Amino acid sequence: MKILFLGDVMGRGGRAAVVDAIPKMREAWGLDFVVVNGENATRGMGLSGEHAKMMLDAGADVITLGDHAFDQKDMMAFCEQEPRIIRPLNFSKVAPGKGARVFTARRGQKVLVTQVLGQVFMKRPFDDPFSAVDQVLRQFPLGGLVQATLVDVHCEATSEKMAMGHFCDGKASVVVGTHTHVPTGDAQILPAGTAFQSDAGMCGDYDSVIGMTKAEPLRRFITGMAKNRFEPAMGDVTVSGLYVETDDRTGKATRVEMVRHGGRLSQSGPSPLS
Repeated sequence: MKILFLGDVMGRGGRAAVVDAIPKMREAWGLDFVVVNGENATRGMGLSGEHAKMMLDAGADVITLGDHAFDQKDMMAFCEQEPRIIRPLNFSKVAPGKGARVFTARRGQKVLVTQVLGQVFMKRPFDDPFSAVDQVLRQFPLGGLVQATLVDVHCEATSEKMAMGHFCDGKASVVVGTHTHVPTGDAQILPAGTAFQSDAGMCGDYDSVIGMTKAEPLRRFITGMAKNRFEPAMGDVTVSGLYVETDDRTGKATRVEMVRHGGRLSQSGPSPLS
């Protein structure tokens, strides 16, 4: 199976780039399944139902959220109506929507998608992500009830993301980090067959401070005082993510490559696009 995961979509620029890129990538790479983290796609804070529909209509099979899952209030109702939205598994026991679900890929394979929030350096004390993921992976064993499993680890600390990767090694096809908006250079297949990258990066303008126009973040770092709202940067967008190929029989990863397409961080070396 050929799987594409795209990292945090940042604002209008990131949203437009992803909507444009997904159909082209699906055709060029023969993709079976596409997952997009969309939690910053609406003005950099959360995701609206309208903007979620745009990315789903463009060809995303699933959209994951994050700690900003419900910043846009209409998502509270929208994620109950739209099964292709996955909110964090350990967000809250009373949160609307689902934190894990099995989907059907283009060629009929069953794919489990789940997301958890980390605990280290996060603003809220979310429930233990490891026990939450373990329960779901036990319910849907890889190579049995599902042909592939993707875990989106949405957290600050690279150590926590790496720990989750090793915790899921052999039990998930892909473990990929989101939230920090900075792509890491550690794409690899772990010893037991799980594709891993600490952070997929963002789909946004990298001439920025994690996707926001530079002036206000710089002012706050330098003076400690806020003057204006953060606004998503609107320059050239790099579509960032992870490309993974898996064995349908075992669910294990057989190939993994970072994706950096367009904008300031476009890949100069081998890419699935080439």
